[in-house]
Amino acid sequence: MTIKRPPHYEIRVEGAGQQLVGLVPGLRVTTRAPGETIISGPIADQAALHGLLAKVRGLGLTLVAMPGSTRAHPDDPSAWQQR
Repeated sequence: MTIKRPPHYEIRVEGAGQQLVGLVPGLRVTTRAPGETIISGPIADQAALHGLLAKVRGLGLTLVAMPGSTRAHPDDPSAWQQR
């Protein structure tokens, strides 16, 4: 039997997203560049992804980029949709 892991996401937001630390268990929140925060980790399903994006919006953070496909490697520049 193969155990299927949830897809890994890396979501870039403008501003200090440290308010998200602890709000979504299992996700890492790191500052990559001045004024940019990355939220990364496994997200169980579409409902959980939409919930996270709602939290980002609710905190007034601007979504900068996220992978266009969960199958794409996060370091592949073609995987990112820019605002």
